[in-house]
Amino acid sequence: MKIKIISSITVLVLLASVDTMAQKTLGEATKGKFLFGTAVNMQQVNGVNPIETELIAKEFTTIVAENCMKPQPIHPEENRYNWDDADKLVAFGEKNKQVVTGHCLIWHSQIGRWFFTDADGKDVSPDVLKERMRQHITTVVGRYKGRVKGWDVVNEAFEDNGTYRNSKFYQILGKDFIKYAFQFAHDADPNVELYYNDYNVETPAKCDAIVGLVKELKAAGCRIDAVGSQAHMHMNSPTLEATETSFKKLKAAGVKILITEWDISILPSPYDGANISASFKYSKEMDPYREAIPDSIQQKWNKRVLDMFGLFLKYHEVIDRVTVWGLTDNTNWLNNFPIRGRKDYPVLFDRNNQRKPVVDEMIKMAEKQ
Repeated sequence: MKIKIISSITVLVLLASVDTMAQKTLGEATKGKFLFGTAVNMQQVNGVNPIETELIAKEFTTIVAENCMKPQPIHPEENRYNWDDADKLVAFGEKNKQVVTGHCLIWHSQIGRWFFTDADGKDVSPDVLKERMRQHITTVVGRYKGRVKGWDVVNEAFEDNGTYRNSKFYQILGKDFIKYAFQFAHDADPNVELYYNDYNVETPAKCDAIVGLVKELKAAGCRIDAVGSQAHMHMNSPTLEATETSFKKLKAAGVKILITEWDISILPSPYDGANISASFKYSKEMDPYREAIPDSIQQKWNKRVLDMFGLFLKYHEVIDRVTVWGLTDNTNWLNNFPIRGRKDYPVLFDRNNQRKPVVDEMIKMAEKQ
């Protein structure tokens, strides 16, 4: 009988190898395929919870502001800008050698009423609104010129049926407000990438409308590099088939695809969208996992994550970025949307700042691709 003796050095090498594998991140595993990131809030940037701050710096190759770069926070009054938070976020990404995306320039929500009204509270003229858009976009994009990879120029301009959302931008300027926004952003930074971003992009009518928009912008000579699919998902919708069909349509339109706000709610929902104004009454039936998630349900959620991630990997040649909307379950927006006070588990880190086991499976998938 032969006994193979393993030296202490060999043991140390093996242990180091195991530790390296255990510590590999999704950002590392997806390198060369697409950027992998998360949305970041200011508590995380400011180090209020150092563990969260460290996780963001370690696990991801790209970040986006959850709120601080939206119109209302960054430009609350006509002649006043709040730069503190946005400056800190961009510096945070640069310090950690992460790609930063700007989110977002024009959105019907989280924007001051002043943007659309005159001194008497009446709607401004088309020329006034167009000029306010130009000033806002020029100032914000110009400040971060050369420091962000791209901007979500316009956010959520379509309804799910493919019609234009009847926002104040649309009421005053018609659909051309989108074209103006892209023109102003390109003028402010000719090298920055420009994106259109929306939810329920998997809905056929909405996807077709977005493809039509892409074609119109290109025909008008506007730069548009990618379409962002927010990918706020549920346990049963959208289907893999619908998601893949949307990818094929966008690819054929000649733009890259961004998965910009990915999460998968494990809870039943009365609503299948991401319109932030939607709200429904709380009930225990709609909040079934306050104590724990049954193993059978957790396994279904894990499979849903892996199925979608596998689809992202399949289209890695056209998908440029995958961003999860929030770091942990604990502070995630879906705990309060569309029903306040629920306990959801929609992202890749749990309430104790631990990576969920499904992440290791995702890493294995990415390395095999």
